[in-house]
Amino acid sequence: MDPDQEALVEELRARLAGESPLREVAMFGGRSFMVREKLAVCALKHGDLLVRVSPDRDADLAAQPDASRAEMGAGRSMGTGWIRVPASALADEQRLDFWLDAALEHNRAVTT
Repeated sequence: MDPDQEALVEELRARLAGESPLREVAMFGGRSFMVREKLAVCALKHGDLLVRVSPDRDADLAAQPDASRAEMGAGRSMGTGWIRVPASALADEQRLDFWLDAALEHNRAVTT
């Protein structure tokens, strides 16, 4: 794990510690955080963040200046509700909170 990814994993562990149940899984080439047995976020290589968001909020969230549609491989979109945020945007704690809030809002709303 590279240092930026490791630092993000530690930050996510601390910020998600109050969520239950919480577990970590190696997934998408990173460390995914499963909250209530559903993926919420994933710390990717180089400290980027993969965020699972509500399909209803996808267009607005994907339009954020620090966001892009998540891709699996070259040019293959992961689809609606998957957003990638670069490490450079996460240096601002308020932006990290913004993305965690969006992920947890969706996570709490999904029942299956």
